Amino acid sequence: MAEKIRIHLFVSGRVQGVLFRQHARARALELGLKGWARNLLDDRVEIIAEGEKENIEKFIEWCKKGPPMAKVEHVAVSFEGYKGEFKDFSVREFGF
Repeated sequence: MAEKIRIHLFVSGRVQGVLFRQHARARALELGLKGWARNLLDDRVEIIAEGEKENIEKFIEWCKKGPPMAKVEHVAVSFEGYKGEFKDFSVREFGF
């Protein structure tokens, strides 16, 4: 069975107002990942995602580029213990 992991990402650059969260959700669902994405008040996007290690790695690579209108400058990645707490991948409102 494939190893499952959890990541916590902070994506900075031009990542709000370009449908980054919605595209991230679509990519996560394609990869079978669960979690959420939300905008932060400092113009970053925060993402928590769980799933198979190989697919998480593909998702991180996607986040480094983002959707066509985005200009990703930096992706901070933290690896955390897998919890299995999500049923799907959602787009959340602003975080503080």
